[in-house]
Amino acid sequence: MSAAPEPRLEQQPYRWPVPPEGGWTADDLDRIPGLPPHTELIDGSLVFVSPQRKFHTRAMWLLESGLLAHLPADLDVDREMTVKLDRNNRPEPDMLVYRAEADTGADQTWYAPEDIVLAVEVVSPDSEAWDRETKPRKYAAAGIVHFWRVEQGPDGLPVVYVYELDPALKAYTPTGIHHNTLKLDVPFPLSIDLTAINQRRP
Repeated sequence: MSAAPEPRLEQQPYRWPVPPEGGWTADDLDRIPGLPPHTELIDGSLVFVSPQRKFHTRAMWLLESGLLAHLPADLDVDREMTVKLDRNNRPEPDMLVYRAEADTGADQTWYAPEDIVLAVEVVSPDSEAWDRETKPRKYAAAGIVHFWRVEQGPDGLPVVYVYELDPALKAYTPTGIHHNTLKLDVPFPLSIDLTAINQRRP
């Protein structure tokens, strides 16, 4: 299925936001008018997200359901909320687990990295470099202890690559590659059936 070109982009020149000297800042992301949904800020540059595939949507649904079923009372989970890592970086993990006390209400648009327990990225074809390299490196440098990278396997099922922060190196160390079942003891005990990605109803 293909999408027709956006008429308003064909009929008149589209005015992209022009960055100030030194690039955009994390606070600018809430003030720039007309940005597409899920715009991220990486190294002072705006990053726009393409429409997602069904695998991406289903993987997020599966992981969110699994996380919610096992979350301790002092933690919560959100989809697609930005994390203000520093002045010039405000990425948007596909999913994050955060300390419940960091919830400031319905108008909240970002979390601080010290509030994040787990960041999750579901890799898309157009964001492989960001999701596999750039964003994990920045999450680790900011001190986010747990990171999962989710990819579509040859059988169409999710494969979850699990990482934990080495605090001495400020870098992630791989701790496992999970097929069919994601069973972990950290950041809290959980077990998620990855084969259930398309099982929408009991």
